[in-house]
Amino acid sequence: MKKLAYGTVLASCWLTSWVVSSLAVNDIVSSQSVNTKTITVKKAEFGVLRDDSNSMSFIPTSKVPLKEGKRYGWRIQLQDNQNEVTWREILQLPKLPNTWSTASGENFSISPNGREAVTKRTQLANKGVIENFWTIASGDPTGKHTISVYVDDRRIGFFEFEVVSPKKK
Repeated sequence: MKKLAYGTVLASCWLTSWVVSSLAVNDIVSSQSVNTKTITVKKAEFGVLRDDSNSMSFIPTSKVPLKEGKRYGWRIQLQDNQNEVTWREILQLPKLPNTWSTASGENFSISPNGREAVTKRTQLANKGVIENFWTIASGDPTGKHTISVYVDDRRIGFFEFEVVSPKKK
Protein backbone atom coordinates (compact mmCIF):
# COMPACT_ATOMS: atom_id res chain seq x y z
CA MET A 1 0.00 0.00 0.00
CA LYS A 2 2.90 2.35 0.85
CA LYS A 3 4.52 1.67 -2.52
CA LEU A 4 1.27 2.47 -4.29
CA ALA A 5 0.93 5.76 -2.38
CA TYR A 6 4.54 6.77 -3.18
CA GLY A 7 4.02 5.87 -6.82
CA THR A 8 0.84 7.93 -7.00
CA VAL A 9 2.53 10.97 -5.37
CA LEU A 10 5.56 10.74 -7.70
CA ALA A 11 3.38 10.32 -10.77
CA SER A 12 1.20 13.30 -9.84
CA CYS A 13 4.30 15.47 -9.17
CA TRP A 14 5.75 14.51 -12.54
CA LEU A 15 2.44 15.15 -14.32
CA THR A 16 1.96 18.52 -12.54
CA SER A 17 5.48 19.69 -13.42
CA TRP A 18 4.99 18.67 -17.06
CA VAL A 19 1.69 20.57 -17.31
CA VAL A 20 3.14 23.69 -15.60
CA SER A 21 6.27 23.69 -17.80
CA SER A 22 4.26 23.19 -21.00
CA LEU A 23 1.99 26.11 -20.05
CA ALA A 24 5.06 28.31 -19.49
CA VAL A 25 6.54 27.31 -22.85
CA ASN A 26 3.21 28.06 -24.58
CA ASP A 27 3.13 31.52 -22.94
CA ILE A 28 6.68 32.24 -24.14
CA VAL A 29 5.93 31.06 -27.68
CA SER A 30 2.71 33.12 -27.78
CA SER A 31 4.38 36.32 -26.58
CA GLN A 32 7.28 35.87 -29.00
CA SER A 33 4.99 35.34 -31.96
CA VAL A 34 3.11 38.55 -31.11
CA ASN A 35 6.31 40.60 -30.71
CA THR A 36 8.05 39.31 -33.84
CA LYS A 37 5.28 39.82 -36.38
CA THR A 38 6.83 39.60 -39.81
CA ILE A 39 7.27 42.95 -41.53
CA THR A 40 6.34 42.75 -45.21
CA VAL A 41 7.25 45.60 -47.55
CA LYS A 42 4.55 46.50 -50.06
CA LYS A 43 6.43 49.40 -51.69
CA ALA A 44 9.74 51.22 -51.09
CA GLU A 45 10.70 54.41 -52.87
CA PHE A 46 13.22 57.23 -52.73
CA GLY A 47 12.68 60.78 -53.87
CA VAL A 48 12.56 64.50 -53.21
CA LEU A 49 9.84 66.65 -51.69
CA ARG A 50 8.50 69.50 -53.79
CA ASP A 51 6.97 72.34 -51.83
CA ASP A 52 3.81 73.36 -53.64
CA SER A 53 2.26 76.47 -52.10
CA ASN A 54 -0.06 74.58 -49.73
CA SER A 55 1.36 71.05 -49.66
CA MET A 56 4.41 68.87 -50.11
CA SER A 57 4.45 66.32 -52.92
CA PHE A 58 6.78 63.35 -53.16
CA ILE A 59 8.62 63.00 -56.48
CA PRO A 60 10.37 59.63 -57.00
CA THR A 61 13.92 60.11 -58.37
CA SER A 62 17.50 58.94 -57.95
CA LYS A 63 18.97 62.44 -58.53
CA VAL A 64 18.92 65.11 -55.83
CA PRO A 65 19.89 68.67 -56.77
CA LEU A 66 22.54 70.20 -54.52
CA LYS A 67 20.31 73.10 -53.55
CA GLU A 68 20.23 74.33 -49.97
CA GLY A 69 16.86 73.53 -48.39
CA LYS A 70 15.96 70.74 -50.87
CA ARG A 71 14.48 67.77 -48.99
CA TYR A 72 15.10 64.15 -49.98
CA GLY A 73 14.38 60.79 -48.41
CA TRP A 74 12.51 57.52 -48.47
CA ARG A 75 9.04 56.10 -47.93
CA ILE A 76 8.29 52.47 -47.21
CA GLN A 77 4.75 51.13 -47.26
CA LEU A 78 4.31 48.08 -45.05
CA GLN A 79 1.73 45.39 -45.74
CA ASP A 80 -1.05 45.26 -43.11
CA ASN A 81 0.79 47.32 -40.48
CA GLN A 82 -0.76 50.26 -38.64
CA ASN A 83 1.35 49.91 -35.49
CA GLU A 84 4.39 51.70 -34.16
CA VAL A 85 7.56 50.59 -35.93
CA THR A 86 11.11 51.10 -34.71
CA TRP A 87 13.49 51.49 -37.61
CA ARG A 88 17.18 52.23 -38.06
CA GLU A 89 18.56 54.15 -41.02
CA ILE A 90 22.17 54.32 -42.19
CA LEU A 91 22.97 57.23 -44.53
CA GLN A 92 26.37 56.92 -46.20
CA LEU A 93 27.98 59.87 -48.01
CA PRO A 94 30.80 59.79 -50.59
CA LYS A 95 32.77 62.46 -48.69
CA LEU A 96 32.76 64.14 -45.30
CA PRO A 97 30.15 66.95 -45.11
CA ASN A 98 30.94 70.30 -43.48
CA THR A 99 28.39 69.61 -40.71
CA TRP A 100 25.81 67.09 -39.56
CA SER A 101 22.57 68.15 -37.88
CA THR A 102 19.17 66.65 -37.05
CA ALA A 103 16.00 67.64 -35.26
CA SER A 104 16.50 67.60 -31.51
CA GLY A 105 15.58 64.52 -29.54
CA GLU A 106 16.46 61.97 -32.21
CA ASN A 107 18.63 58.94 -31.59
CA PHE A 108 21.47 59.93 -33.93
CA SER A 109 25.15 58.99 -34.20
CA ILE A 110 28.00 59.58 -36.65
CA SER A 111 30.64 57.01 -37.63
CA PRO A 112 34.30 57.63 -36.69
CA ASN A 113 35.15 58.54 -40.32
CA GLY A 114 32.30 61.10 -40.35
CA ARG A 115 30.78 59.82 -43.60
CA GLU A 116 28.01 57.70 -42.10
CA ALA A 117 25.04 58.69 -39.92
CA VAL A 118 22.79 56.28 -38.05
CA THR A 119 19.30 57.41 -37.05
CA LYS A 120 16.90 55.34 -34.94
CA ARG A 121 13.27 56.26 -34.58
CA THR A 122 9.95 54.79 -33.52
CA GLN A 123 6.99 56.05 -35.52
CA LEU A 124 3.41 55.14 -36.17
CA ALA A 125 3.00 53.47 -39.56
CA ASN A 126 0.27 55.89 -40.70
CA LYS A 127 -1.68 54.01 -43.41
CA GLY A 128 1.19 51.50 -43.26
CA VAL A 129 3.84 54.08 -44.25
CA ILE A 130 7.11 54.91 -42.49
CA GLU A 131 9.44 57.59 -43.86
CA ASN A 132 12.41 59.86 -43.22
CA PHE A 133 13.72 62.94 -45.00
CA TRP A 134 16.96 64.94 -44.97
CA THR A 135 17.58 68.54 -46.01
CA ILE A 136 20.48 69.67 -48.20
CA ALA A 137 22.73 72.01 -46.21
CA SER A 138 25.69 74.18 -47.13
CA GLY A 139 28.78 72.00 -47.45
CA ASP A 140 26.97 68.76 -48.32
CA PRO A 141 28.95 66.70 -50.84
CA THR A 142 27.88 65.78 -54.35
CA GLY A 143 28.21 62.20 -55.54
CA LYS A 144 26.72 58.79 -54.88
CA HIS A 145 24.96 58.27 -51.53
CA THR A 146 23.20 55.24 -50.04
CA ILE A 147 20.53 54.75 -47.41
CA SER A 148 19.79 51.40 -45.77
CA VAL A 149 16.67 50.98 -43.62
CA TYR A 150 16.35 48.19 -41.05
CA VAL A 151 13.61 46.86 -38.79
CA ASP A 152 14.76 44.31 -36.19
CA ASP A 153 18.17 43.97 -37.91
CA ARG A 154 16.45 43.00 -41.18
CA ARG A 155 17.09 45.33 -44.10
CA ILE A 156 13.73 46.37 -45.55
CA GLY A 157 14.97 49.14 -47.84
CA PHE A 158 18.11 50.10 -49.77
CA PHE A 159 18.37 53.26 -51.84
CA GLU A 160 21.22 54.46 -54.06
CA PHE A 161 21.02 58.04 -55.24
CA GLU A 162 23.23 60.86 -56.43
CA VAL A 163 23.44 64.43 -55.21
CA VAL A 164 24.22 66.51 -58.30
CA SER A 165 25.30 70.10 -58.87
CA PRO A 166 22.46 72.19 -60.32
CA LYS A 167 22.59 72.74 -64.06
CA LYS A 168 24.20 76.01 -65.06
CA LYS A 169 21.88 78.46 -66.82
